[in-house]
Amino acid sequence: MKPKILTGTPAEMGLSFPPEWARHRGTWFSWPRPEGISFPGKYHTVPANLAAIIREIAPRETVHINVPNENYERIVRTQLVEHGVPARFFAPQTPLDGTPSAKGRIRFHYIKTNEAWCRDHGPAFVTRKNSRGTREFAIVDWGFNAWGGKYPPYDADDDVPMRIAERFAADRVPGFLGVFLPRVKRLPVVMEGGSVEFSGTGTVLTSEACLLNPNRNPHLSKKQIEKALKDYYGQKHVVWLGEGIVGDDTDGHIDDLARFIAPRTIVTTIEEDPRDENYKVLRDNLRRLELSRDEQGRPYVIVTIPMPRPIVHEGQRLPCTYANFYFVNGALLVPTYRDRKNDRRALDILRRSLAAVGGGGQKHEVIGIDCTELIWGLGSIHCLTQQFPV
Repeated sequence: MKPKILTGTPAEMGLSFPPEWARHRGTWFSWPRPEGISFPGKYHTVPANLAAIIREIAPRETVHINVPNENYERIVRTQLVEHGVPARFFAPQTPLDGTPSAKGRIRFHYIKTNEAWCRDHGPAFVTRKNSRGTREFAIVDWGFNAWGGKYPPYDADDDVPMRIAERFAADRVPGFLGVFLPRVKRLPVVMEGGSVEFSGTGTVLTSEACLLNPNRNPHLSKKQIEKALKDYYGQKHVVWLGEGIVGDDTDGHIDDLARFIAPRTIVTTIEEDPRDENYKVLRDNLRRLELSRDEQGRPYVIVTIPMPRPIVHEGQRLPCTYANFYFVNGALLVPTYRDRKNDRRALDILRRSLAAVGGGGQKHEVIGIDCTELIWGLGSIHCLTQQFPV
């Protein structure tokens, strides 16, 4: 069933993108294909790594997994169970609106994808509370061009938000309003979920290296991009950082650099070795944050976490960063990289910082998950997930 195409913008309808620590109905994944390009020579390690993430999410919220067909579903179910995901999470089926049944918290959707990076190609959910006090939501279907056209084909990934919206419409999910299609000058606006970060009070954090790159929206000025961010994410204020870390093929996604853990608290990565090629870039971003103000003109509380030691594979430095963490209901999942010293430091800093800010009304257990094999695909936990908010 075709969903309703909404006119106007989310901002005009009182919809906005919630902060990640707000309550979730679930988390979406797109299962990687062995023939995909993201994990050449490493795909055999991926199911175990994904299972480690899903083992932590499924007890806390519904897990939605995009697979191409029923045969893939059988394969993925088997892989997950083999790697420690309890079989009880698969049946009976979980309602699409995210209300878990007594035993089922994993649901499969027959939606084709090119690659696994659901943060970037998945739907952007914007929400509001209506006059009756009930929650409503819509999907923003941004354009997707595989990080500036680097990795064709990407047609299936670009279709994912609309395919998910069709399922919401077919299931008549309560509160689903429809789909926004961002356009400027009659052209789709390209946007990836990993390129934007939200305070929950009206500020979006992003990077110039990514959103101002001409391989995304060459027809738009910085002012026009800011307007699109405000209009379609329902925000009031934009904070810009500069360049991304070495090895990041997304041209500088914010979810490798700096993240909100509370409306006025930002965790940002720093490199402590002045000889390291990330040192100057991350110091520049830190200075930008120190000079930035929120939507009310107030300075931010800045928390710094170290970079892990470099990991190089076949001559390529990989974009390892602890900032690629992901909030789920009651937990913060943090990638680790078999760097005993810095893994421990990063987890301790995040535990102390979350305790200090109160976790947005939730207590979040900080859980480290080894992503040393996943990072070969140039992404980690946050890159693979997309939250479905309440």
